[in-house]
Amino acid sequence: MPRTITALTVRDIRTPTSRTLAGSDAVHTDPDYSAVYVVLKTDARDGLEGHGITFTLGRGNEVVVAAVRALQHLVIGSTLESLTADMAEFSKRLTFESQLRWIGPEKGVLHLATAAIVNAVWDLWAKVEGKPVWKMVADMTPEQLVACIDFRYLSDAITPAEALEVLTRKAPARDAREAEMRSDGYPAYITSAGWMGYPDEQVRALCYEAMEAGFTRFKIKVGRDSNENVRRTALVRSIIGDSAWLMMDANQAWDVGEAIEFLEPLKRFKPLWIEEPTSPDDVLGHATIRRAVKPVGVATGEHAANRVIFKQLMQAGAIDFCQFDNCRLGGLSEALAVLLMAAKFGVPVCPHAGGIGLCEYAQHVSLIDYICISGSIDNRAIEFADHLHEHFLDPVVVRGGRYFPPVKAGFSIEMRPASLDAFEYPAGSEWRK
Repeated sequence: MPRTITALTVRDIRTPTSRTLAGSDAVHTDPDYSAVYVVLKTDARDGLEGHGITFTLGRGNEVVVAAVRALQHLVIGSTLESLTADMAEFSKRLTFESQLRWIGPEKGVLHLATAAIVNAVWDLWAKVEGKPVWKMVADMTPEQLVACIDFRYLSDAITPAEALEVLTRKAPARDAREAEMRSDGYPAYITSAGWMGYPDEQVRALCYEAMEAGFTRFKIKVGRDSNENVRRTALVRSIIGDSAWLMMDANQAWDVGEAIEFLEPLKRFKPLWIEEPTSPDDVLGHATIRRAVKPVGVATGEHAANRVIFKQLMQAGAIDFCQFDNCRLGGLSEALAVLLMAAKFGVPVCPHAGGIGLCEYAQHVSLIDYICISGSIDNRAIEFADHLHEHFLDPVVVRGGRYFPPVKAGFSIEMRPASLDAFEYPAGSEWRK
């Protein structure tokens, strides 16, 4: 029988990571990893719920909560089956609401709220199907997958017919790639060894610890002190060796000219990429930087607002690596559109996953990309930050520097009830301290 969504609850969840400076970088100096946490309840007797989050750094979480409540009337009262029968139309319903679109459109607070709701529907859908989200999508036909995507504003970059051709071409070897992921896992790179606020002895210890755990890919933060950038990069490179991947993340700290200037003394350390070298909205600035800093690649995406920005980044030849965030975009439905564009333009996707719940989300996205869309793991890795996974019922499994596919039904995003109660802001026990 159809199940009707009878209620949507939303909670303001914040963890005080600023106490340890976990997550700190040149711009975000005191982050509290936080989540706006959405639960969809239905009238079905099996008790299944849809859980979804969107990620912030603390202050302002209450604004996203309000945005979720502004959108809830578009979900409550609908049947799950009516939504999943046309996920593209459902995404359009949230992003094209006639009055709310004036304070969007498809960016900022409303888009963060959209992601939490859309991903909660994907979570519920997968639970009803008894599959993890990645597997549910991998079992779709190419036609079914294309039908989940809203192609508005994308037809000059990719059409539904072109997307169908990409998926059909990769379909025959899906089973082999799925078996490979189950046995070998998906490559990961570690971020949590190189936060900006960590002292040298902590960075050194964390690098050795990560190497012992099998990591061969590392990312560090860089900022506005060129000499300090060189010193910290030299420290990390001396520990991980010349053969390991080394990536750098500026978190939007520089203007275009500064990015080119600050990268020059860092080239000798052979970084694979510089991430977010300037404003995430500056498509042409990224293209200018990319031309100037080769052979260093340019990566961006965690703050790119929507699929249209990614379309422009790819059309302009502005990036070497695509790093969308599954909460910054309007959920998995929009992420699928970006994955397909990236496959057409030959841009590797390495999704952003540095915050609470983002690793849990990103593993599904990269598995879908490899199994269904790109068919490649060349120059690809999922970001891993070793923080806060203990608060999830189905936390990521990372062994030997690789993610192993989740097996439980859903989007791996459901948090433990005790953790939700402890970290709810401002009344949770962790905040009353």
